[in-house]
Order: sequence, then structure tokens, then C-alpha cells
Amino acid sequence: MIAADTSSLSAYLKGDTGRDVDLVASALNAAELVLPPVVVTEILSDPEAAQAIDAHIPNIATLAIDDEYWVRAGRARRILKTKSLKAKVADALIAQACIDNEVALITRDTDFRHFARHCGLRLA
Repeated sequence: MIAADTSSLSAYLKGDTGRDVDLVASALNAAELVLPPVVVTEILSDPEAAQAIDAHIPNIATLAIDDEYWVRAGRARRILKTKSLKAKVADALIAQACIDNEVALITRDTDFRHFARHCGLRLA
């Protein structure tokens, strides 16, 4: 399993090129792509991407979260904010879902590097 962030999934759906897009395509073809719950919400909120992904969403697994997920995500975000690093709420939720499920994240969003360096997120 490997997870995709909204930035890479959206790039794939728009027909962009890049290493991340290749990884998304490969994971989709191998039925190994999973999505953090926040990514499902973000991608379906995008009018351009939603039409392209609507048919695929039922076939793509969503990463599980538990009751303590929210606490862990908040603590991870606090770690970064304490270091004066950028840490958006959505990014913290995406990163924590990947950390909890022990899956790497495909992303073109460089803000996730902080979660990788300080919180245990694995980047693809």
C-alpha cells in the first residue's frame, strides 16, 4: 500500500507529469493506492478533479483512523509549530493517517518534509 496526497492525485487526474504522477499511476494500476480520509474530502471538493475521480473513489481504500488519531495529529502539528515550521491542519491529518497506517505518502507538496523529519512520516 501507498498513499497519495491531494497535490499528486490532482496532478495525475489533470494529466501532469512527474515522478509523483508516475507513482500514483503505478499504485492505481497495481490496486495499491490508498487515501487518507482528508484527501478524499479535498479531491471531491475540487470541481475539476471530482468528475475524473468520482468513479474511482469506491475502488480506492481509505486509511483507517481511530479515536486517538485526532490527538496524535494535534501533537504532531504542535511539534512543528513549536519549531516555527509550517503545519497546516489538513497536512497534519494526512500525515498522521499515513504514520498510523505505516504507509508512505506520494506528494509534490514540500510542506510534508517537516512531518517526515520530525514526526515519522515516510515519503515515497
